[in-house]
Amino acid sequence: MARYLVIVESPAKVKTIKKFLGSNYVVAASNGHVRDLPKSQIGIDIENGYEPKYITIRGKGELLANLRKEVKRADKVYLATDPDREGEAISWHLSKALKLEDKKVYRISFNEITKNAVKASLKNAREIDMDLVDAQQARRVLDRVVGYRISPLLWAKVKRGLSAGRVQSVALRIIADREEEINAFIPEEYWSLNVKLKAPGERKLLEAKFYGTENDKMTIGSKEELDAILKEIETADFSVESIRKGERSKKAPVPFTTSTLQQEASKALNFATSKTMRIAQQLYEGIDIKGNGTVGVITYLRTDSTRVSEEAEGSVRAYIKEQYGEQYVAEGVSKKSTGGKIQDAHEAIRPTDVSRTPAILKDSLTRDQFRLYQLIWKRFVSSRMQPARYETTSIKITAGSYRFTASASKLVFDGFRLIYTEAGEEKEEGGVFLKSLTEGTALTKDSLDTKQHFTQPPAHYTEAALVKTLEELGIGRPSTYAPTISTIIARRYVAKENKNLYMTELGEVVNHIMKHSFPSIVDVNFTANMESLLDGVEEGKVRWKTIIENFYPDLDTAVEQAQKELESVTIEDEVTDEICEECGRNMVIKYGPHGKFLACPGFPDCRNTKPYLEKTGVKCPLCGREVVIRKTKKGRRYFGCENNPECEFMSWQKPSEKKCPRCGNYMVEKGSRLLCSDEQCGYTEKIEKNEK
Repeated sequence: MARYLVIVESPAKVKTIKKFLGSNYVVAASNGHVRDLPKSQIGIDIENGYEPKYITIRGKGELLANLRKEVKRADKVYLATDPDREGEAISWHLSKALKLEDKKVYRISFNEITKNAVKASLKNAREIDMDLVDAQQARRVLDRVVGYRISPLLWAKVKRGLSAGRVQSVALRIIADREEEINAFIPEEYWSLNVKLKAPGERKLLEAKFYGTENDKMTIGSKEELDAILKEIETADFSVESIRKGERSKKAPVPFTTSTLQQEASKALNFATSKTMRIAQQLYEGIDIKGNGTVGVITYLRTDSTRVSEEAEGSVRAYIKEQYGEQYVAEGVSKKSTGGKIQDAHEAIRPTDVSRTPAILKDSLTRDQFRLYQLIWKRFVSSRMQPARYETTSIKITAGSYRFTASASKLVFDGFRLIYTEAGEEKEEGGVFLKSLTEGTALTKDSLDTKQHFTQPPAHYTEAALVKTLEELGIGRPSTYAPTISTIIARRYVAKENKNLYMTELGEVVNHIMKHSFPSIVDVNFTANMESLLDGVEEGKVRWKTIIENFYPDLDTAVEQAQKELESVTIEDEVTDEICEECGRNMVIKYGPHGKFLACPGFPDCRNTKPYLEKTGVKCPLCGREVVIRKTKKGRRYFGCENNPECEFMSWQKPSEKKCPRCGNYMVEKGSRLLCSDEQCGYTEKIEKNEK
């Protein structure tokens, strides 16, 4: 009997795929990559056409030896690694490491690990796609030359074990730019004005918001403006000027891509991007389902396409018709609009069998697996359902020369919202319907509600928001979002607190060096263009080494220039007034992986170190001691009292010794202005140059 060997990446897939194939098939796993560039050197032959020097990954020798034995016994070898660039590259590396040149070797790939998909892939076996392999090689070599040429410079500049990466440096810059935007933001005052009105014969009150004048929408920018408006409407007659009725619909969402799944899982389930990908991988590779054995329950998780196969399209529409009625089945298909490049190699992320509902699988899944599967299932089913429809009423109310508006919205057909609502989605219905109202109806003022507000700065990036931005800018691909974010957090360039990402002092230093010495590498447009070139390699339009040949000389020049600048700057240890308790020397400022610290200059004879607290020259508003710069456990910088923990003073902005002339509280510096620390007060003033 003929013997066939199928090699997959993950051991978890072995069990799932084995049961779909006959006894003459042997399924084995490579456990991911088997060859890579060496860790101890750059591994690229710069002088000879940028040829990569691949070696067997340490610890993979025994595994490869076992695979070679299986290869010898096999009549055909099927390489069944993941259906993307990296999977294609792993297949190519396997063919080289196992010396399969003289064997019958076939590449198979499947978007879902189901019996039909695996069997179909065997019928459509093909050769290894070298365009995909070369696109992956180009990315790997680019990342390697950036990391191995720039990291030693960072080490020299900041003194200990830092490193740079091509995509992560851009992600770091995006976060840093947002922090600068937040720090420079000056809040602006504005007021809201709402009125509650009584209509003849109605018990319910109608609440209306201030709009402006007859022709123009207005923002109330100060108390003085508000008082002038209140003075006029105090004696004005309120009446209905116009009533507009209409219908509004909300389209069903498209199925998940890698990016949108990461974003929604972050918002709805509070999952980090890395956790989302880990659990999705488990659902894709196979789950033990009671009575069914091991089955892959979702399609491939790395995709930026929203396309769905005809078979899945038919089954989901039949399911909706049977479970909810024909009126819920969508007429067309919602499509994701995008200006970016879409890799349409696979489908959207969806359940492999729509009839396998979350309720049916609940006992077979862990809590987190269940929650993620439920999210994917609901999103997919809802994407093929009718839009939700609302009946709307919009009322314009006149009061002297000013206008107020009131609106109401009522759900008349739930459509896709029967089963799915996005996390954080604003309520689509509300307001009071007063059926007796007609144009010209006189209204009686019941009460006025005024509130002072201040404009808010842009929000700090969360993992979900950063993924969305990276995708919109065309930086990275579905497989790179999670590792990029994990890396900048692991290296302590960025701290994560309550979902928000903050720059650490270390991150600021690295970003500063990258911006000044390697501006093109951290340039958003340059990096997005590089992704387009890699897509060109995948499509067979660009030779992969051409990208390296065009990129490396500029990098080399930038490194040489930075080395000269670094050599011309002697980084002396800054001496402080702090005396070492152990030997009496003045302690100096040193740099470590977590930022600055104080160390005795007598090292190695004296090894005394202590935290470095940078003084600001400002007295603590609570106790009068010195305000120093401190850091949270996760590395985010703040201003606190040197007498901590006895004094609990802390501020995210630098405090000023100047008191607020309006309320007497201390003020803080923000950009070129001083702001009152009490947000309710809202007083601001410009910092004079001599004060700065």
